Amino acid sequence: MAIGQGLHVQSETSPLLSQKLHQNQQTPQPYPPTPREASLYLSTGGVTFASKEYKLLLKRSAPLIITFLLEYSFTAVSIFAVGHLGKIELAATATACLTANITGYAIYQGLATSLDTLCPSSYGAGRKELVGLHCQRLALFLWCITVPIAVMWTFAPCILGLFMLQEVADLAGLYVRILVLGAPGYAAFEVGKRFMLAQGLFSATLWVLCLCAPINALLNYLFVWVFKWGFIGAPVAVVIAQNLMPLTLVIYVRFIAGYDCWKSFTRSALQDWWPIVRLALPGVVMVEAEMLAWELMTLVTSLISVDHLAAQSTISTMSSIAFNCHFPISIAAATRVSTLIGAGYSDAAKMAAKAAIGTSFAFGFMVAVFLTALRNQLPLLVTGNPEVVRLISSTLLMVEVSQLFDSLATSLNGILRGLGKQKIGGATAVFCYYVVGVPVSLALVFKVHWNLIGLAVGTAIALVLIALIEGVFVATRNWEKISQEAILRYAASDY
Repeated sequence: MAIGQGLHVQSETSPLLSQKLHQNQQTPQPYPPTPREASLYLSTGGVTFASKEYKLLLKRSAPLIITFLLEYSFTAVSIFAVGHLGKIELAATATACLTANITGYAIYQGLATSLDTLCPSSYGAGRKELVGLHCQRLALFLWCITVPIAVMWTFAPCILGLFMLQEVADLAGLYVRILVLGAPGYAAFEVGKRFMLAQGLFSATLWVLCLCAPINALLNYLFVWVFKWGFIGAPVAVVIAQNLMPLTLVIYVRFIAGYDCWKSFTRSALQDWWPIVRLALPGVVMVEAEMLAWELMTLVTSLISVDHLAAQSTISTMSSIAFNCHFPISIAAATRVSTLIGAGYSDAAKMAAKAAIGTSFAFGFMVAVFLTALRNQLPLLVTGNPEVVRLISSTLLMVEVSQLFDSLATSLNGILRGLGKQKIGGATAVFCYYVVGVPVSLALVFKVHWNLIGLAVGTAIALVLIALIEGVFVATRNWEKISQEAILRYAASDY
């Protein structure tokens, strides 16, 4: 009996493929809507169902936002712990953290977005064993990627010396070299995070970070100041915390929740990596495109004045904090959409996507209002220089526009990942940032002399275009066809 288009369809004439899916879903799953919810969706025109989607998205986004902010605190704590040692140490730590983020951590995060498509869709299709298999494959892939990253970080003093004082480059390079020891742990935690999210366990990684973030702060204090290790104590503390995170998560999975999708290690994890890689590479482009654009803008301001550089660095930090709120919402959206698509509920997936867009718009609006209301107070938390405060305050009025559309664009990126359309997001990001946004910014800075305002205008234009292009793409997709493709893919998958 058909419940509705894109929802649960099963009849005597249904293909054997759907019958196989039905057999795999004899145990009710917590993610797809129940038959009662599906009927409610049809009878109310989706209004009540939509309200549930909003509540569900908010419930799942909240712990993720805190998780990402706690992860970001690793960088903030290190800078705070080392900053009082001297200006050179402070500059070196900030440079090292930036280098590690762009050349390592952002790559891991981007590659891990492939699991936003594969794991929830497998779980929604009732193929729990595939969730663990996908995670095993990506973990091995990330550890392979760690080799060239480690080589790059090993030669960091020489590379960084091309762009800055050698004294700063040497210390920053030493910091990054030590971080090599924590890279495999960080990569494993990114995989474990998606493993838990696919099962609807959105608070698991939060509990892990609630333990590891304070340990990181304590170790920074002990190593840098109590044990008198000085500068080297900060990266050592970070490495210990990064390796502790996946170990703690393993204990959580084994003894608390999440073990249902783990079927032990299998040799199948050593083969068929292409589906992972095909989705992972565009994911890296989506994450790196925006981050590199912001850092390029920061480098540009160094050609104007030191005050402008300090102001733009502060604005970039504020934007990074905001992004660590936007990105978790997109992960929750990707997970929900992908799970519903894998379960065959295309109409419900479309409703979940609309809820994600509405939520991200509301959140972006709140961030914009917050930045506007406190544009004169927030800079004082970072600096007491009157000129730098003035530059930040005047630029935040335009940055608020960027944040509104950054939230939308990030959410749409999540929906695209849920649909398995990462290539669209990657291509759109590259075009909008580097064909439109960056050239416009440079023109406004050096030709019109708008300086920081010009940078903010170019970035805002890029984000508006991304939101518009991806929004049109999502709105015009055949969701029923995408759902059928997902069902075919997972019904044919072998463990």
